[in-house]
Order: sequence, then C-alpha cells, then structure tokens
Amino acid sequence: MAGEIPDLVALERTGTGKGAARQARRAGMVPGVVFGGDKDPLAIQIPFNALLKKLKAGRFKSTLFNLKVEGHEDVRVICRDVQRDVVKDLPTHLDLMRLRRTSKINLFIPVEFINEEAAPGIKKGGVLTIVRPEVELMVTAGDIPEKLTVDLTGLNVGDTVTISAITLPEGAKPTIDRDFVIANIQAPSGLRSSENEDDGEAEEVEAAAEE
Repeated sequence: MAGEIPDLVALERTGTGKGAARQARRAGMVPGVVFGGDKDPLAIQIPFNALLKKLKAGRFKSTLFNLKVEGHEDVRVICRDVQRDVVKDLPTHLDLMRLRRTSKINLFIPVEFINEEAAPGIKKGGVLTIVRPEVELMVTAGDIPEKLTVDLTGLNVGDTVTISAITLPEGAKPTIDRDFVIANIQAPSGLRSSENEDDGEAEEVEAAAEE
C-alpha cells in the first residue's frame, strides 16, 4: 500500500492575473494554480524557499503530494509544470493537478533489497551492484506502493535481477516496455583481476602455439 505522502503547504492567493502574480513574487512567494478533479481552479502561492528546496531534492514532477491549503480539504496533487525565469532559472509559477484515487500516474518507486545473508554469491565475496535504486511505474493514485522488494535469496555470482522477477502491485506496470536489469551480483574485484590475467596468459599461450 501507499507510503507516507509528503505534504505540500500552500496559501490561497487572492486575485489572479499578472499583477497579482507579481505581488506574490515580491512577497517571496511563487504563484500557482490547482486544477482538475471536477472542481474550479484554485489560485495558490507557495513560499519561494520551500519550493526551491523541494525542486532541488529532485523528482518534483513525479512525486505525489498531499496539498494543504488553509480553508480547503487536503487533496492529492501532482505537478504538471514549473515555469522558470529564463535568466536565473528560478521558479516563477507552477501548475498542480488534482488526482482522483483512480487516476493513473507515473511515479518513481524505491527498490529495497533483502536477504543478502542468504545469497551464496555475496557470501563468497561477490558485490551487489544496484543498477536501478528506483523504478518508474505507472500506478493508480489510490494504491501507490511504498517500495518494491527484491529477495536476494539463492543468488550467485553472475546472477542478474530483472524487473520481471519483481512482484508488482496490482494495476502497476513499468513505463519501460522491456525486461530491464535492476541489479546483479558481480565477482570481487580481486577475482575479476585474476581472471583477466588468466585470460591474458591463455591468449599468449594460444598465440605462441599458433606461431
């Protein structure tokens, strides 16, 4: 089921149009609008520093937020656009879309790896190499998984875990239409170096035999 959805706190903005937007920016706010969900658009404003921090954290446009506006019911939203100053590249306006529980959206879901102690390859000194620490899925807004779980039990050196090996929540599917790699268990670096040296010696022997 869904994990904790982060809050996005905003204030209702009085007035619309360029004049009201400029006034909001002078007050250290970023103007925005919330639309969709069979309700009228709502003009909002978010503290500039708070928004900039979330933007720098990454994945802002693919994160589901719980929008909190005083005087209004909390609502799930996702960002559809962030307009930026062409010179300073700082946010000047944002558009948020309300979501129904049945809405389909693309979100990045983190991947958790369990039972490393039960993986023979890791016991032998193999290294778990994580190719995708998160996977973009198309999910239903009302049933967003907190994480995807990969069970490493029984995996040996050279084994690979692909997306098809992970049980996805009902109704969820990857946005990439192929069986891509999530992680693999590689040989220890010392062993790989030794094998490379052996391969080199074998090639030299073969070359000498051909001469």
